[in-house]
This record gives sequence, structure tokens and C-alpha cells, in this order.
Amino acid sequence: MSGVKWIKIATQVFDNRKIRQIENMPEGDSIIVIWFKILCLAGNTNDGGLVYFTKDIPYTEQMLSSEFNRPLVTVQLALNTFERFEMIDIVDDFIHVSSWEKYQNIEGLERIREQTRLRVAKHRENKSIECNVTSNATVTHGNETDIDIDIEIEEDKDIDIRERVDYQQIADMYNNTCVSFPKLTSLSETRKKAIRARLNTYTVEDLKRLFEIAEQSEFLKGKNDRNWNANFDWLIKDSNMAKVLDGNYSNRQVQPQKPKHKSNTNKFNEFPQRDYDYGSLEQQLLGGR
Repeated sequence: MSGVKWIKIATQVFDNRKIRQIENMPEGDSIIVIWFKILCLAGNTNDGGLVYFTKDIPYTEQMLSSEFNRPLVTVQLALNTFERFEMIDIVDDFIHVSSWEKYQNIEGLERIREQTRLRVAKHRENKSIECNVTSNATVTHGNETDIDIDIEIEEDKDIDIRERVDYQQIADMYNNTCVSFPKLTSLSETRKKAIRARLNTYTVEDLKRLFEIAEQSEFLKGKNDRNWNANFDWLIKDSNMAKVLDGNYSNRQVQPQKPKHKSNTNKFNEFPQRDYDYGSLEQQLLGGR
């Protein structure tokens, strides 16, 4: 945790049209309580509105049910409502409060986060010095230098991964290609994280192909029994991206039906036709009189 003891809540929060709609829903009061609990979790995490158990472990619905002391079905209803009202984004199972930057004191939260980072770094440095002093192993100056170099390489690698991703390029590629889909208007930290995750496995060209295939898919554009259409967050999910690239949502070609042959009931046609010499036949008949 980053030592955050507060989050900002507007005094007019219950005048918000989305909150008013939720109040009128079944379990409305419980859903609103869950909303404030999610805001508090986002404050404790202090990572741009993200909510997670650890950086690598997202909260599951079961974990939130236990954390909030609420029935699982109520938590599921709440999350579905928040996502439908665009109060949260869920990307790769990680929850992100959509308007976090709009309502919170980001500078204050970032300052607390930086102070926590420095405090943790100092703690690790002290632990490292303590381990070196108490260790029975002999550490030469050369070995110490090698260790420092390894750490710097890892840090530089992490920075390089973040810096080399052109998030706006991906957003523009989606908007320009998927013209039948909802526009991508903001790049939240959750979306950036999802883009980075996909680029660990795929290339930018793969993303371009993903958007092209999606734009050609009638199913993903809403022609389905639920009148549902995909969006950027859905497409960028790992499992969904793999299925789209595999062609699972491509338009199915309707095969032309073969013409059905009607059975001929004319029994005459079942026998081979013969060429008769009608002149010879007439002579035989006349001669027989």
C-alpha cells in the first residue's frame, strides 16, 4: 500500500444521475456501498485508479465478495452495473475507475506514491547492506560491479518496454480501422497496460490485422441475437484477440444449395428408346392380311 488515508468525494455525489439510477435499482443501496468500497480500494492501491490485490493478481468476484462482506450475486450485479454505466473499465480482469483522474487530487496521490517508493527503496538498500555485512560469502569489487550492471540492465529494459510503445499509434489505428465500433477517446493506465501485455506476445502488425478482421465481422458489429457489439477493451483482451485472429468471428460464407433432382414418374423414360423402321413395319402388316 502507498499510505493513502483519504480519497475525494463530491458533496453532490447523490445528485449524480448514475447514482440516482442505481438508487432506484433492486439492491441499489448495497451497490452504492460497493461503489464507495471500490473507490477506497483504488485509493489504497494508489495506481491511477486501478484496483488489484497485487500488481500481478487482480481481484476476482469471489475475492471482492469476501473483501466487501457482500453476497457474490450482489457483487456481480454491482460490477456489471458499473461497467455498463462506464464507471469502471475491466481489462484483463483488472478493474480501473474510469474518472479517477477527474475527481482525485492526482498530484497529491502521486507525491504520496513517490514518497512510498523512496521509502521502500531505502529499506531495500539498508537490507542489502545488512545482508552484505552479515554474509559469509566473499564479495569482490568485480562481483559487486557485475551485480550493479545486471540491475541497471533490468531497469533499463523495463523503461524501454514502456517508452517504445506508441499508445497513440495503437489508438489511432483502431479508430481509423474500426470505424463501425465505439471510438477510443482516452488511454487509461488500464488500457496502456493491456496494450503492453499484448505487445509482449504480438506485433503492431498483428494488432492492425486484429482491427481489420474485426471491422469485417458482422457479428462483432452488432448483427447477433443480443444486438451486442465489441469495443476496443473487448478486442484487446488476450483470449478475445486470439479468437478474432483465428477467424472465430469472421463472416460465414453461405454455401449455395445443390439443385434437388425430381424423380421422374414417367415409366416410359425408364426404358431405352429404340429406332424403328416404320416403312418395313407397315409392309409386314399389309402382307399379313
